[in-house]
Amino acid sequence: MDTPDQASLELNQEDRAAGEAFARLVAIMRRLRAPGGCPWDREQTIASLAPYLLEETYEVLDAIEREDWAALQEELGDLLLQPVFQAEIAGGEGRFTIVDPLNAIVEKLIRRHPHVFGAVEAETPGEVLRNWERIKQGERSRKAENAGNGSEPSLLDSLPRAMPALAEAQRITSRAAKVGFDWPNIREVLGKLHEEIGELDEARQAGDADKVEDEFGDLLFVMANLSRFLKVDAEQALRRTNLKFRQRFAYIERRLRERGRDIQAVTLEEMEALWQEAKQGLR
Repeated sequence: MDTPDQASLELNQEDRAAGEAFARLVAIMRRLRAPGGCPWDREQTIASLAPYLLEETYEVLDAIEREDWAALQEELGDLLLQPVFQAEIAGGEGRFTIVDPLNAIVEKLIRRHPHVFGAVEAETPGEVLRNWERIKQGERSRKAENAGNGSEPSLLDSLPRAMPALAEAQRITSRAAKVGFDWPNIREVLGKLHEEIGELDEARQAGDADKVEDEFGDLLFVMANLSRFLKVDAEQALRRTNLKFRQRFAYIERRLRERGRDIQAVTLEEMEALWQEAKQGLR
């Protein structure tokens, strides 16, 4: 397999322009963190920036969902700032510089694409994914060996715990399914879904709050499995429904304001009628 240095990567004019723009961003961040720079930027830590990384990621997702390409351009810039900012802090602490994560991802991309940079053949997306998983498993094994803890790595170790729980559940079930730990068909999943609904109702009737939470979690986990069988991104589907609810509820509020009505004073029946209007009008 080619190493990053051996890989044939011809840089065109656009590539060079991107490199220059990225270098300017790094230089600006270095100036902001330097003595005499910005007091706010200078006092930040990697931990204090973590919420901003998450916030910027969600703003990128929002722009994608709205298909607002001008906003996406701006939000991607905001998101790119975060790793540069964190790497500048890490460099000041003697941990690493921005060059290290850049080289790491270049090496990883080349290592995980032997069908492009090496002699491995993969003609279909399925073959690519199977190769990808084998390579990742090898990487996990080497990490465990380097850690020297003597324990075998879990297939789930590389899944970040910090991701949204619904997305995490879908990734967990997908990873387990790849080694055969899965329901044989969607009918079995639907049967499990009805079983979990029954167990949740039993816990509710028993008044066991802890059990209710446990069973509700089980129900959501089965739903994440169901989304995988349906080839639906669970997190994206829920975000789409959240947006739909926001739009329809805003319609109810707007129509009531037009009528001079206070939303807290109207009946559920009136709001339901407007909800049905929204469903028809906002499709």
